[in-house]
Amino acid sequence: MSGEPKRIVIVGGGYVGMYTALKAQKRLSGGRAEIVVIDPQPNMTYQPFLPEAAAGSVEPRHVVVPLRRVLKKCRIITGSVTDIRHSARTVTIAPIEGPAYDLGYDILVVAPGSIPRTLPIPGLAEQGVGFRTIGEAIYLRNFVLSRLDFAASTLDEAVRRRALSFVFVGGGYAGIEAIAELQDMARYACRYYPNLEPHEMRWVMVEAANRVMPEVSVALASYTVDRLIERNIDVRLSTRLESAVGGHIVLSDGTEFDADTLVWTAGVKAHPLLAKSDLPVDEKGRLKCKANLTVDGLVGVFSAGDCAAVPDLSKDDPNALTGPSAQHAVRQAAVLGDNLARFVNGQELKVYKHAYVGSVASLGLYRGVAELYGVKVKGILAWFLHRSYHVSRMPTFNRKVRVLTDWTAALFFPREVVSLGQLQMPRQEWTSAITPIQSEGAAGSGHSPDQLAGSRDAGIAAGAPDTGSK
Repeated sequence: MSGEPKRIVIVGGGYVGMYTALKAQKRLSGGRAEIVVIDPQPNMTYQPFLPEAAAGSVEPRHVVVPLRRVLKKCRIITGSVTDIRHSARTVTIAPIEGPAYDLGYDILVVAPGSIPRTLPIPGLAEQGVGFRTIGEAIYLRNFVLSRLDFAASTLDEAVRRRALSFVFVGGGYAGIEAIAELQDMARYACRYYPNLEPHEMRWVMVEAANRVMPEVSVALASYTVDRLIERNIDVRLSTRLESAVGGHIVLSDGTEFDADTLVWTAGVKAHPLLAKSDLPVDEKGRLKCKANLTVDGLVGVFSAGDCAAVPDLSKDDPNALTGPSAQHAVRQAAVLGDNLARFVNGQELKVYKHAYVGSVASLGLYRGVAELYGVKVKGILAWFLHRSYHVSRMPTFNRKVRVLTDWTAALFFPREVVSLGQLQMPRQEWTSAITPIQSEGAAGSGHSPDQLAGSRDAGIAAGAPDTGSK
């Protein structure tokens, strides 16, 4: 292909989007292509490290990669793609502020990833929190620690029990690692609360299936459940969450109790953007793709990761598809980046073929499970394999070193268990301080506090000098 530089638009700046753009900018240097990456966040989050970030084993800033720092030859747009019209070769972008607009493309990469798969459970939207972003991980860390502060400071036993009850729904990798790491952190933190004992906390894992972690063997899944039970985690298999209205948890086995903390990790589904587009999707809402990562029936449209239904050539079954795992996403992104350069240069595209190696999971500090090439590993060795694998896949040398530094420091210094709850309400102290002043001013001037605040904001917006105290 020759002529004007081709505009490559990549929808999504997650692992697939970032690594595809990173490889493409290296292969398509010299102005042969303009690469545009669009994502609501200006950074990529390495999700396998979210449990360790939530537990304080890794600094949260070290598990995110700034897109502009890594993709120096790409144009980064921080905003959401709300529509894809391949018939017109345009995407509609809603920026953080301002009106939406259309952007044309020559080549399209669709990699928005997935979103939590939720159910219409009463109270879930109001009481629950997910575990897919760094913001949610930081929030959960602070919230869990704040519940310990709250429980240690109240004289009401019912309030205390509610504060010390933590419910996680979903027994996949995300749920198992999240509950294991956070419970590990909370048990450690109890040593700083003389009137709290670890056995007073109630940690409940709710899973609708009859086993956890379907990616591993039944034996290893049973081993995981046994280790969780040993740590006083209440594992409820073949059980569903029926209601969470007002923090009152109702399970399908008849159990009822109150809990302040409800974490939803019960699977993912394809991004709803795909169903709204004119691209072909399967019954699960994923893009129908070929083994070379092109979207079936379309020229110049590629996809990979959680949102793509890619044939699994490593299996004999012609209908087999690759699963929505980080392992496939990492390797698909490498092939996709190469294929973009091959497509621009008019070369034959590569096909994606990768036999599933296995799985690794952390069950808290120095504990883990792993199944690699059919070999089952448990305990500290599995935990070491988990860390080794994921740090090797962590994007950029800079972030690898920072994560390793965090782990090394943890060998010599105690775990940090401070709650930074003010991050959730950073203006509370300011509001408390300024409200009485506004009230006094309103009483003397005949204006309400809201009117005073509104007039001051209007003055600043109009360019009046801000004479407030620094």
